[in-house]
Amino acid sequence: MYIKTLDPLSAPAAHLLALSDAYMASLYPAESNHMESPAALALPNVLFLGAYLDGDLAGCGAVKIMNDDGSYGEIKRVYVLESFRGRGVSKQLMQALEAHLVEQQVPLVRLETGISQPEALGLYEKLGYHYRTPFGSYQLDPLSVFMEKRL
Repeated sequence: MYIKTLDPLSAPAAHLLALSDAYMASLYPAESNHMESPAALALPNVLFLGAYLDGDLAGCGAVKIMNDDGSYGEIKRVYVLESFRGRGVSKQLMQALEAHLVEQQVPLVRLETGISQPEALGLYEKLGYHYRTPFGSYQLDPLSVFMEKRL
């Protein structure tokens, strides 16, 4: 597996993000989905990565460097194609995103995910994330889970 920067406006990224959108829409109502658009993922404060297995794009993830509620990186749009799940893709994406924050001297990483994603919650817990209250512009939502980790 290898991970490299991916243009969020490219056709392969658009395909992954559309599948991610459909998956999240199947789990949560629109008001509980907080996904970044491809254009937002192309902004200078965002790193968008693709993970490749056997030459195929298997998943993606992003981190957005924020300064609205202290300085932190926010994990966004981590998604792995169903056929590649269970092979450590998400873990490696998360580690690459965290490494980028360390390189940028950003000491804290946060994320918002949903209550209907036990695999994601389990991964974040194993990676050392702790539960917290809403951050930034997020509001309390019974379908949302907020987590953070010191790097």
